Parts: sequence; C-alpha cells; structure tokens
Amino acid sequence: MVQAQFGKKVKLVRHDGACEFETNSLQEFYEYEGIEQQTTVPYAHQTNGTAERAIRTIVKIGRSMLHYAKLEKCFWAEAAMTATSVKNRLPSPKVMHKTPFEIVHNSKPSVKHMRVFGCQVYILTPKVKRLKWDPKARTGIFLGYEEASKAYRPPTTAEDADDIDFDSLDLDDEAPGQAQYKQTGKRKSRPHDEGVPAPPTRTVRQRPGLEESSAPDNHTTHQEEDEETKNADASTPPVFWRASANAIETAVDLSEPSTFEAAVGGPDQVHWREAIRAELESMRLHQAKADGSIDKYKARLVAKGFKQQYGMDHTETFSPVVKYVTLRMVIAVAKYFGWTIDQLDVLTAFLYGVIKEQVFCVIPEGVELEGSFDCLELVKAIYGLKQASRVWNETFDVFVCAIGFQASSLDPCLYIRIVEVQCVLLLVYVDDVLITGSSCELIARTKTDLKTRFEMTDSGKCAFVLGIELLDGADGSVTLCQRRYVDDILKRFNIDDCKAVASPVDMSSRLVSSDAATKVDAPFREAVGALIHLTTATRPDIAFAVGYASRFMENPLEEHWVAVKRIFRYLQGTKMHGICYKPTSKIDFRGYSDAD
Repeated sequence: MVQAQFGKKVKLVRHDGACEFETNSLQEFYEYEGIEQQTTVPYAHQTNGTAERAIRTIVKIGRSMLHYAKLEKCFWAEAAMTATSVKNRLPSPKVMHKTPFEIVHNSKPSVKHMRVFGCQVYILTPKVKRLKWDPKARTGIFLGYEEASKAYRPPTTAEDADDIDFDSLDLDDEAPGQAQYKQTGKRKSRPHDEGVPAPPTRTVRQRPGLEESSAPDNHTTHQEEDEETKNADASTPPVFWRASANAIETAVDLSEPSTFEAAVGGPDQVHWREAIRAELESMRLHQAKADGSIDKYKARLVAKGFKQQYGMDHTETFSPVVKYVTLRMVIAVAKYFGWTIDQLDVLTAFLYGVIKEQVFCVIPEGVELEGSFDCLELVKAIYGLKQASRVWNETFDVFVCAIGFQASSLDPCLYIRIVEVQCVLLLVYVDDVLITGSSCELIARTKTDLKTRFEMTDSGKCAFVLGIELLDGADGSVTLCQRRYVDDILKRFNIDDCKAVASPVDMSSRLVSSDAATKVDAPFREAVGALIHLTTATRPDIAFAVGYASRFMENPLEEHWVAVKRIFRYLQGTKMHGICYKPTSKIDFRGYSDAD
C-alpha cells in the first residue's frame, strides 16, 4: 500500500516479536518483497521508540473515549481506530501546525463528519424492511469511522450489523452512548482484547463531506496534543536548532532500579550484578579503582546516612556547589577568547576522603565475606554519608591549592591558576571538573597533576554539564539548553502531551488572590519550584511569568494553576531555547540598578 499510494519502497519492518508478526504467510511476503525484518530487545520498548510512542498516544486517547462512553473493553479496537482517525486530523506544532492528513494528502481534512465516540445513534430502517406501524429507526452507539470506504462503522454489535441495512444514520452528540447502551451478551470479549487492534469490520453509509482521497487513513504520528489552543494556525515560536528541522528525535528513557531487589530481579540482572561486583571491588582496592567502563549499568554502594546522629556519626556537613552564574561566566569567557572547555570525571570521588568519625555499617545485601562479621567499620567517606561531600571537597581543595590554584572569593568552586601571562580555570561540581584556559600546555600539565592524585576519565570537549547541554552553532556560538530537563518536568506533572503556545503569559488575564476561594488541588508549589530552577539556569525568558505565578504560592487557585500550565505549554514549543554566547571582538561591561 505504501509503495502504491506514495511511491515509497518498504525496506525494513521492526516489531516486538509478537505472534501475529511471525506467521508463515507474513514471512513469505517479506521474503517475496525483499523486506528486512527486525525484532526489538525484550523489555526494551525504546529500541522501537517512534512506533511505541505512537501506540501509547492512540491507547491514551482510545482509553479516554472508552471511559467517557462507559463502554466495555471489548470495544477497544473501535476506540483505537477512532483515536487514530482523530489524531491524524489534529494540528501538530512540530510541523508548523499542520495535520498528519494534510502532510500526506496535501489538503486540509474535513472534520464536519466527526462525532463523539460512544454517542447515541438512530439507524434508519429501509421501507422494504419495515411494516407500516414499525418504528422507522433503531438506536445504537457510534463506534467510529471506516476509512477505507469513507463510511461510518456499524453502530451496534457485529451480529446485529448483519441484519441491518445502514442507509442512514442520525447522531446525537449530546447523548453519550452509556445512556442507551446495555450489554446484551451477543458480543463476547475477544481473547486478544488487550493486544493489537483487530482489522476493521464491515462498513455503513457514505459519510457527508468526507475528504476526496483514495489512500486509507491509518497512519499515526508520535506527537501528542491534548489541550486546545486559541489559535491553532499560529506559527511555531523561533527555536535554536542543532540539526535539520526534518530530523525526528526519539527520547530514550531508561528505567533505573532503586533497590537491590529490583536490580537483581529484573531483566538486566546480569549487568547489574556485574556492576555491583565492580563497585564492591573498588571499595576493597581503594585507593578505590572503580570500573568506569560501564556507563549504562552503574551501581553505587550507598550508606543509610539518614540513620546518622549529629555529634556522634558526623558534625559539619556543608559542601559548596558551583553557582549557575559562575558556570555561565566561565563559558562566556572561554567562548570570547576561543578557549576549549574539557570535562573530567573523578571516579568514586568520595572514596578519596578519609572520615574523622568512627562509623559502622551493616554488611550490604548480596555480599558474602569470609569469617563472622556483624558490621563493618568505614574508613572512607562512601556515598550516602552526610559528611561525604564535605570531606571530598576538602580533599580536592587541599590538593589543587597545593599545585598552584587559588579558590575564587566569589565562588569557592572556581579555581584559578596564573602562570606569567597564561591562566587556567577549574570549575568543580562534586566529582565533575571543567577545565579551560589560555594555554594548552598548562591545561595538559594540570590534567596530569590531577590524574596523579585522583583516578579520572577525560571526556574531552564538554557537551553536557549540570543538566545543561552545550550546543555549538555554525557561527562559532554556543547555546546553553535544558531540553532534557524540560521533558522531565513535563512528564513529572503529566502534561507532556500539551499543545505549545507562543508566549508564557496570557496578557488578557489578570491574576488575583482570594482567601475565600477554594485552593486548587494541584502540585502548584512543586511546579513553580521546578520552573524557578529552570529560570536561574538557562531560561530568563520565563522569569517574569514564573515570578508572577510565585506570588500566589500561599493559596493557589484554579486560575493560578492554569497560568503555570501555560508556562509549561510555552516550554513545550521552546525546548531548544536557551542562552546563546557568540564570539565578539570586544567585551562590553554594563551595569544596571533598580530605582534605589
């Protein structure tokens, strides 16, 4: 069909290995057409991300339709087909607010034939099939559209459809199907009702105003938009693109187990057991030599620091962290002078610090030791201890100062070393180290000095730090972007399918507070806090909107929550926005002051 309708040859089919894709007839068809077949890794849906995301979209829409209409699960196939038809006629901000139908057929779709799924319908009985005093119509439920023949799907069960000539259909959108539909027992639940949708059933009468197109409309897209926008034809806000706008990017979200039982009991238990063994081996050897070659499966032995008592197991715990303003300043200076920024990672950094207090811990799960032990005494500051970060920071500070660096008085995480007219800058965030400077020789010497004391990996040019991506532009610029963080907070607050808007604030609305009104049942404070973090890092364009919404933290109302969701919708369409630093011929210093 794809080749006949669109002139495209299908070269590869990737699926999850389900039985319906492994039939002999289908295998023969693949061989005859020369189509390569691939199967995804078990329990790893991200290996076929685009298709899986599209299925998730259709399932969410179809499930909502079923629940609204209060229909049985046996109608899942009709709901999925209807959801696909609806989704293909929704504008997407990813393609300049065009619909998938328009992209394929080069014409805007008509929606005047569309009705509410599950609503009550009246089926006209032809005169030849009714007597004089018989009712002219029967009632049923609307079950979607038949794309291949441009008709409505049979509005009752399949058995009834064989006896009814659907010459005419009248629909009442205001009356949901649950008001009239009663389970008769004629249609039994199919054994695969929770699986892949079945092929469509027979068709009914011609739909009014259907698009003139011979291609069946059974394609889907992986973008979701559930909220309505005031102007669906508005142009997409400008964004910073790193690659071609035609590229499709699939976000991979790997689920990490949070407990020992989850790690060794899951599908990747072999990898996790090896990672745990490597981490424990680093504890035994350290001078701790952890195996840093494992990136995906990285285990960490963590102490239960929440059981520590002040004055007994620890005293001071404060440890400085780098400020975002310092990070941006270093990147701006490096870009101005044309310096490269390299990234170093200290392996098992906390194990370099020796704790002063006497701390005991229980033997970790899954560890077998020779002899009889009830507990172990900690010598190094392992992860989880309250003072671990402070001890590591003190250890690193003593060493870098000994090799000629000096901590900045404005930010103790910034170290500066000046040798004659050359300088090197070190920026430290726990075990991540950024290094830049005017002399490649001095940078190389500093790396060598650090590696003699700490086991480190040199990642080369920095591309991602503190959740911030450094995107290089063709003009020599660099953009600080947090699109991953935006995706994370959209998912956290369950609004990752929202439609984008062009501005973070609705200028036509004015927010007010009221002690008498009912407080909104929503994670308002948590959402505003997440947005504040984004504002302070890379998104000053939402600073006013976030500050405006934060005025109502004490008693947020529904309208305040709507304002916060609008900020999220703005972020949905501007994920690639950020702070851009361009190389310039001179540095201008400017000062600003408020009314005081």
